[in-house]
Amino acid sequence: MIDALKDRCSAGSRLLPTLAVGVCGSVLAYAVNMPLPWLLGALIATTVLSLAGVRLPAPAGSRKAVLVVIGVVLGAAFTPDMAGDVGRWGASLVIMLLSTAVMMVVSVWLSRRVAGNSVDTAIYAGMPGGLSAVTLMAADSDADLRVVGLTHAVRILVLLLAIPPVLQLIGHVSLQANTTTLTQWLAMPGLADTLMLVGSGIAGAWLGRILRLPNPLLFGPVLVSGTLHITGICEATIPPVIVALAQIVIGVSVGVRFVGTSLSSVGLSLMIAIVQALLLMLIALAAAWVGHLVTGYSPAAALLAYMPGGAPELSLVALSLNIEPAFVTSHHLLRITVLIMIMPLLLNVLKRCRV
Repeated sequence: MIDALKDRCSAGSRLLPTLAVGVCGSVLAYAVNMPLPWLLGALIATTVLSLAGVRLPAPAGSRKAVLVVIGVVLGAAFTPDMAGDVGRWGASLVIMLLSTAVMMVVSVWLSRRVAGNSVDTAIYAGMPGGLSAVTLMAADSDADLRVVGLTHAVRILVLLLAIPPVLQLIGHVSLQANTTTLTQWLAMPGLADTLMLVGSGIAGAWLGRILRLPNPLLFGPVLVSGTLHITGICEATIPPVIVALAQIVIGVSVGVRFVGTSLSSVGLSLMIAIVQALLLMLIALAAAWVGHLVTGYSPAAALLAYMPGGAPELSLVALSLNIEPAFVTSHHLLRITVLIMIMPLLLNVLKRCRV
């Protein structure tokens, strides 16, 4: 037990430089009033250093804990007065699934026909979301894991960097500077609420694994916390300072994926990944406008819901900007679940057709 504790302390100390870079980037972004400063500041700082050859350790253990925290916070967005709105989600969910199918066709075609990747690589690199599940599934196939990982990492990076200007372009959302006071930053819920929040995180993580949910550490706590909040049993949420720290960890988690990446050695794969991300963004924009016209939800909410994930990252953006986080999270949960279910079947069909 003592040896295990020492190992954890050692791993934590190795992570300090990564977190320090993330915090510095986030503070600088906050100081210059950058939109989504805690997320994008950490992301940009670690990405730049990673591409420059600095080997920053990945926050694997910290990211797991942060996913649970984000899940609890997202669950708090399910309030009793929104119960009637859930019925309006049906049409939007259908639009999301149809747009996801179009995204899948475009991204797989691009990876297979333009980049010349294998069927396995094209399928897993083209899957619009679900990085954690995709990585595990791709490892058991003949896919090129470097191309798969790079494609998903670049897509998430491009989408996160594009979100502020795109949201300002389509309107319906304010990206004004944060005016949260120090008292609000440090506000803590009462003891009973704290116990419920912590309990929902622990129980949710366990439930997510039992139910074999995609990304169980995120969506399990969403289900438990969401149930407590939509029924009115709990009305509290996690303090803003903890949410900001969660954003920093998520930001550096994306940035350090580029450690060891040489631009000269991955030139074609990088260009294909960037083109793919931009094309999928355009598809999501078109679908979001249709979703807005059909459901009445803002184009911003529909866009974040239809974007080809990272579910944790995009749900966190919706939460940070207060853009229908429950709506956005539910869409990403359904998308990833459906994709994981159909992926083996789709792979077999394409191989038989010798695409």
